[in-house]
Amino acid sequence: MDQFDVIVIGGGSAGSAAAGRLAGDGRLKVCLVEAGGANTNMAVRTPGLLGFLPKACNWAFDTEPMEGLGGRVGYQPRGRGMGGSSAINGMVYIRGNAWDYDNWAALGCTGWSWDEVLPVFRRQEDNQRGANEFHGQGGPLHVSNLISPSPVGEAFVEAASRLQLPRNDDFNGARQDGFGMYQVTQYKGERWSAARAFIDPLAGKPNLSVRTGALVEKIVIEQGRATGVEVRFGDRRETIRAKGGVVLSAGAFGSPQILMLSGIGPGAHLRDHGIATLVDKPAVGADLQDHCDYLVGYELDDLSLFGGSLRGLMKVAASFVEHRLRRTGMLTTNFAESGGFVKIRPDAPAPDIQYHFIRAIVQNHGRDRLREHGFSLHACVLRPESRGWVKLKSPDPAAPPAINPNFLSDERDMALLRDASRLMYRIAETPPLSELGARERNPIDWNDDAALEARIREVSDTIYHPVGTCRMGSDEASVVDPRLKSREIDGLWVADASIMPRLVSGNTNAPSIMIGERAGEFVRAALA
Repeated sequence: MDQFDVIVIGGGSAGSAAAGRLAGDGRLKVCLVEAGGANTNMAVRTPGLLGFLPKACNWAFDTEPMEGLGGRVGYQPRGRGMGGSSAINGMVYIRGNAWDYDNWAALGCTGWSWDEVLPVFRRQEDNQRGANEFHGQGGPLHVSNLISPSPVGEAFVEAASRLQLPRNDDFNGARQDGFGMYQVTQYKGERWSAARAFIDPLAGKPNLSVRTGALVEKIVIEQGRATGVEVRFGDRRETIRAKGGVVLSAGAFGSPQILMLSGIGPGAHLRDHGIATLVDKPAVGADLQDHCDYLVGYELDDLSLFGGSLRGLMKVAASFVEHRLRRTGMLTTNFAESGGFVKIRPDAPAPDIQYHFIRAIVQNHGRDRLREHGFSLHACVLRPESRGWVKLKSPDPAAPPAINPNFLSDERDMALLRDASRLMYRIAETPPLSELGARERNPIDWNDDAALEARIREVSDTIYHPVGTCRMGSDEASVVDPRLKSREIDGLWVADASIMPRLVSGNTNAPSIMIGERAGEFVRAALA
């Protein structure tokens, strides 16, 4: 039986950062267990092949039917394998707003204010633009400008400026509001996942063991302490032991699922599935928050935009050769190339809407292959009032969890998204974007409240930022305390987006990596 100082469950954005920092100085013996594979294939590394990733890279969860979306079942892609969702996401590097972290601190999460997390963001960053008071250089996480963005994405930014919406060249700088081009987690034209940043540099170190294809069945808890994990490797089961403890980094869906399988969660729900309750914790799996996203597609005969026409496929083929030879060209795209942050409600403490310009027509989360070239515009509510949940469908660890984000169940979210969508339509009808001759797919009268609301409920879904299901807090009801330690179980920490008490105002990958790095600090200090 193997024995380590620390076991990290999950090799995703937070788990890779946590394991890398824990193992970095060689003092602790660390085991990282990941259900998926290595994710070293060419499709993962090539940004523009995002729509052609192997199925093995994605848990590809379906939600429960959501009343706010007319009873529709939603789709929740989640990264599977090393790098987790940082290996399959749109690579947008956004930290959120400074207000988000100050609000966490105001809610009782001591040590998580903006001034306290900014040094962590700076330390882990290697920004192509260099270091300043907001950015770092020399860290493991490469952050780069887009190499070959589409001119249409720039036209979107310019159209917004014609409506007196300011230009912003750094959403992670002094202010967040405005429109501009996103920076991305890429290095020299390739995707730079958290695993490439934090784990690959430690390859060959004797104190770090990375075990892929390892499905965690439960955390071993003995006399109130986490002492190991039970893992399934295909048909073989193994117990891995940890002297110091376990860091759970399986994401907003996986972490509550593993806790519940281990006997930590809502007691009645666990009993329904025949699981003995060690800790009756209703907050496990509760308070799910996610960014609900409304999108509009536009057809435009422009080969700088992706589409399935013969000419388009020939250009992609040529771009593939260019990318292999020089790591340049259109396959360096992250698709979500430009966007913006806007305060729709004047009394909001920070921008409450985010926009994305996508270099392709997105339908059914990109799973529908369209012949037409074009682009998509997306609007999402940054700090939603709607709350959902994650529960068990089965006591089988291999079964997917039951997920219900409850999108648009709070009418305040619908009212905000309706107003945000109208601004998005206005941008599309403003030069220079309007002068390109794009044709809106499935047009509606967006000045008609009923028509717009019906369309929003018909097509909206996640933009892939679930959080909150293992909430951090200073109150006894919270799952972990502000140092990410379980309130009831010794030697157990949770470190991923599930601990966020409130959803950040932006993409969640960078904050998840920051959380993982802080977890490494906290665990190392606890075991010193």
